Amino acid sequence: MPRARKQDGVNVAVIRHVAFEDLGTLAELFAARGWNVSYIEAPVTDWKRFDPLAPDLLVVLGGPIGVYEDDLYPFLKHEIAALQKRLKADKPTLGICLGAQLIAGALGARVYPNREKEIGWSPLILSKAGYASPVRHLAPENTFMFHWHGDTFDLPKDATLLAGTGVCFHQIFSWGKNTLGFQCHPEVIGQDLEKWYVGHAVEIATTQGAHVKALRSDTKRYAANLETQAKLCFTEWLENLRL
Repeated sequence: MPRARKQDGVNVAVIRHVAFEDLGTLAELFAARGWNVSYIEAPVTDWKRFDPLAPDLLVVLGGPIGVYEDDLYPFLKHEIAALQKRLKADKPTLGICLGAQLIAGALGARVYPNREKEIGWSPLILSKAGYASPVRHLAPENTFMFHWHGDTFDLPKDATLLAGTGVCFHQIFSWGKNTLGFQCHPEVIGQDLEKWYVGHAVEIATTQGAHVKALRSDTKRYAANLETQAKLCFTEWLENLRL
């Protein structure tokens, strides 16, 4: 992997919904660049004080709620409004899982429950545009991908579909010059998924075909390679941003 280009003074804001769904391999890449990382805890932050245009890069992480559940989780309305303002300015934005769904919703796309949940390891299917982008590092010939989602979304207007799966067709998309969304989880670190198995224990127990022992076995088989390929993908995308 090429050595990270040192870029002092870059500010990264990370919107986090649950503590164990964190930056994963992205944390290492940001640290190598000397970037300043701050967290916005989405459920409890004072959204009136958050300026969505201030960060050089905004990362929106995952979580176990739906974009359409803003009646139960009112902060989602503020989060989407902040994303709409940032996306209108086409400022660098990365969304993962719920983060990608929130970006899609902020762009006016419908977000809704998929016909089935997708939990575990399986390869992506890349589009032609995907192979021409940094996402090519995540192609099926290079790595399996980790998935944990029950929702899906329509492709936002003017977005480019980069990858999907047979279960969930819209997985990775780009929009504008500086926005990238992942329905899947390229950021995960294998050993950290043990926290997911605890945090999502009820969902695992109530999802047909999901079993901790199988997830752990597949993680041992596939995670290290995904970590390597994801770093290549993220590194190329970050370099292209020219922050």
